[in-house]
Amino acid sequence: MYVHPIDYAELRKHAAAVEARYPIKILGVLPRGSVGHLFAVSGIDLLAEKRPGLSLLDLCGAEIDLGELIQRPVGIVLVSGLKGREAEEFPRLMQPIGT
Repeated sequence: MYVHPIDYAELRKHAAAVEARYPIKILGVLPRGSVGHLFAVSGIDLLAEKRPGLSLLDLCGAEIDLGELIQRPVGIVLVSGLKGREAEEFPRLMQPIGT
């Protein structure tokens, strides 16, 4: 199955719109399969920092809104939720989007 490559310019633009609405900072794209909670072939996992006031509802809203904007499923992993090996590896493995 062909999966369209990520358009980083579009992703930056839409991530900025989501960051303006929710207390979150999108840092970058994680390698496919590194997280394991997003099973859609065309989906992308993003690493993000939470800002003060971020609720679980906000996090879900950010995933849904960004997914609709870029027209593919989105999973957001928070740096604050990483432990052990993942806390060391994910920031190093991610592809920054530069918002």
